[in-house]
Amino acid sequence: MSRRISAKITGVGGYLPPRVMTNADLEKLVKTDDAWIRERTGIRERHVADKGVGTSDLATAAARQILAAKNIPASEIDLIVIASVTPDMMFPATACLVQNNLGATHAWGFDLSAACSGFLYALTVGAQFVGAGTQKKALVIGSDVMTSILDYEDRATCVLFGDGAGAVLLEPTDRDDEGILDFVHEVDGSGGKYLYMPAGGSLHPASHETIDKKMHYVHQEGAQVFKYAVRRMADLACEMLERNGYTSKDLALVVPHQANLRIIRGMQERLGMDDSRIMVNIDRYGNTTGGTIPLGLHDAVQQGRLKKGDLVLLVAVGAGYTSGGVLLRWAY
Repeated sequence: MSRRISAKITGVGGYLPPRVMTNADLEKLVKTDDAWIRERTGIRERHVADKGVGTSDLATAAARQILAAKNIPASEIDLIVIASVTPDMMFPATACLVQNNLGATHAWGFDLSAACSGFLYALTVGAQFVGAGTQKKALVIGSDVMTSILDYEDRATCVLFGDGAGAVLLEPTDRDDEGILDFVHEVDGSGGKYLYMPAGGSLHPASHETIDKKMHYVHQEGAQVFKYAVRRMADLACEMLERNGYTSKDLALVVPHQANLRIIRGMQERLGMDDSRIMVNIDRYGNTTGGTIPLGLHDAVQQGRLKKGDLVLLVAVGAGYTSGGVLLRWAY
């Protein structure tokens, strides 16, 4: 049974900090090389925020793109939902900072933490409010400054991530042939021990010990995460299509989370789709966590790869383990 929501995406925006870190740059920081990184991840460069630039700054820039393109004042925004694992601070919520930056005086908002699946979870939550008729315009933003929690002595993790933000505008629809057609979200908490940041919360608050033990950085068991992600990404894609009576031939575009090119290609092979219908930008951005899927949508619009009526599949797997998929008809 599908879970159709009477909400549609009517605008997209994206922002990447201007500084680029190539694989050659990383060779100067950690024992690695360009060939090793490309072969295992598909990444050749990523964007890095300057010191003092926070997640809210990236999110604000992505949101402003939408407001400018749609020519609507920030005062018309009713809701702001931000997906991030690198908030500017524990509180206030990054959504509050973005609301103030934008001057969205009539909006309320909150943050949502689901790692690399966060944007899809936030998209579904925002769409529920819009679809229910309680909000008319909602900004859903995925934004992360992952480089702020990377250990540049750990080559297994520091080569993977970059910084960036993407945003979408949600508005109501009363048409059956556009908007969000279905979604599925899952959590397997037994996988939480394979990808996490140990300290900084109530269990291990910041101390000399946590800093000395590098507990405020990303910790990952890559082999375990890879095995889970490559299976679940493909399973979710197939499940979403089957239960809605579609096949991969009906899809105009798949926008997967950009964690590893081999994971994306594994899903692509399972679906039997050619490169023209799979969004890949990991080579230029790395894994921007909450930002990957909205940045993928932004790139697709910029490249003319989406048109009104296209069937689009969004799919992600992240720390937690979290996973999810959203099936939609492109509305503009």
